[in-house]
Amino acid sequence: MPFKVGDKVIYPNQGIGVIERIETRTIMGTTCGFYSLRMTSSETTVMVPVDNVDDVGLRRAIGDHEVRRLFTLLGNGRIENHQNWKGRFKENSNKMRTGSLYDVIDVLKSLNHLSQSKNLSFREKRMLDRAKFLVVSELSEVMSEPAEAMEKRVNKALERCVANWKRLADDAGAAATASADAQEEMASAPTETVVKKKPAKATYSADAAAQSVSTKVAETAAAQVKTAGNGKPAQDADVEQPVAAGARKKPANAKTAKTKVAKVALKPAAAAEDPPRRAVRAS
Repeated sequence: MPFKVGDKVIYPNQGIGVIERIETRTIMGTTCGFYSLRMTSSETTVMVPVDNVDDVGLRRAIGDHEVRRLFTLLGNGRIENHQNWKGRFKENSNKMRTGSLYDVIDVLKSLNHLSQSKNLSFREKRMLDRAKFLVVSELSEVMSEPAEAMEKRVNKALERCVANWKRLADDAGAAATASADAQEEMASAPTETVVKKKPAKATYSADAAAQSVSTKVAETAAAQVKTAGNGKPAQDADVEQPVAAGARKKPANAKTAKTKVAKVALKPAAAAEDPPRRAVRAS
């Protein structure tokens, strides 16, 4: 968005300036337009090329509706802090060059919190002062308040930020401790192992199998004897009998004592033949 004469703008890392005039100049054979800014803090003049406004980061001041949001951001306790000095300084320097007041507030919170626990280096101390100056000067201009009164408000917001950061850190530590205790308790708790029982397999001993065979042979022999008594031909006891599952099958020519007895009992007694008689002629 183009600016006009009299507009108050924010020059990155320098603060508030007023556009006094827009002029055209020829530099090294190139003719272009320039904004001539008068910086209110130092009364110096800065020339900004019109075509280079976005790259420089020149912007308008924030609106009244953003002031409350900025004070909330100042005191919320969320602080980004890097332990490595080089990484921290590089990131903060990049934020200061963007020209965004929100980025400047992040730098102010980070360095202010760090200064509570250690002495800052000369370069970081100067960056902290510059960040506070930029925040105070823009807010005082927008709110039309003296810089001293606005600085007190900013300092109180930074004190709330440190207190809220400690509270958030304590809550995070308590949550981490509770989580670790819960995990340890779960690890130490006995675990129940469910063992599925396999169905028992049917086993037969050799004695039980032999007893079963003997019983069946005896029952078969009794049935055959009963049939023979009724005048019907009895079955031969040499017929192979069923063998119980799991029992060893005996050779056909190996007869048990009971089988032999049954065989003898099953055969009918042969009728005795009468001796041949001679015909006696009567004398």
